[in-house]
Amino acid sequence: MRLLVVDHFADEAQALRSHFDARFADPRRATADRFVWDLWNVRDQYTALRTPAWEYFPKKTYDAFHQRLVWWGRRTLGCHDVSPPWLSCYVNGCEQRLHGDLPHGPVAFVFSLTNWSKRTFRGGETLLMRDEVLDFWRGFVSTRAVEEPELLDEVPARFNRLVAFDPRIPHGVRRVDGSMDPTEGRLVIHGWFVQPRPFIEGPLPEKALGDAIGEVTGAIGPVLQAGLPLAGLLSLGFTVTAAGRVRELRTLADTTRTVPEHAAGRRRLLAAARKALEKHAFPRRASQSRVTLPLVFER
Repeated sequence: MRLLVVDHFADEAQALRSHFDARFADPRRATADRFVWDLWNVRDQYTALRTPAWEYFPKKTYDAFHQRLVWWGRRTLGCHDVSPPWLSCYVNGCEQRLHGDLPHGPVAFVFSLTNWSKRTFRGGETLLMRDEVLDFWRGFVSTRAVEEPELLDEVPARFNRLVAFDPRIPHGVRRVDGSMDPTEGRLVIHGWFVQPRPFIEGPLPEKALGDAIGEVTGAIGPVLQAGLPLAGLLSLGFTVTAAGRVRELRTLADTTRTVPEHAAGRRRLLAAARKALEKHAFPRRASQSRVTLPLVFER
């Protein structure tokens, strides 16, 4: 997984957007809640208006959105929480140049409240460097020019769209050119999914995962010890039946990376982890459980 895009993500999107528009409805009216924006400017790198999202919106509406985001991260990524999100507004001249976010969390997110279909500005797309660029010289053939569309993927900030991606990939925001009116700019809530750990929905006790994790660790240990250089997050999802059997095992998210020479080792590791889980017998319970199991690898 380098990128996940979920459209029509949150029922709360329109209420959040309406609150933002209401604050700027009368530009001549100077109320206290207008004075909450920080102009974040790092020369030649970042320029945007930003404010803590959880303090900006009505508590009931924001809490509902926040819980939706947290539960999506638990079920899809195996990340227990999100970092305190920012609300950022990009008007004329705002941008984020390419950068990588290594320490903040294993998966970054951007949720758009931008009126994208009615925008009057140019730019504002989320940019991600393509994998081919990160390994550019290995397969380089100088038969023609290589230009930006072949170097960067761009994701439009469509209204009510959630974008999640591996923050180690160099990424940024294309410069916004257009209005200085905040209501006509790029508006997003963003942060990181954090705290990867096992997550269970159902009667299966958390301690029952201990033996399963031990078996997975034992199965993948020889592959790692053979010299596999691997880093990233691998999240597996599965159902444990009432009888304790593993069913519907699937890879939810995989940001693991290795060098091309070790691609086969990476495949062996994934196969070993899946096999160990499929063979494991969990304790019986009255009903089935849904499990998300994240595995974090650090070189």
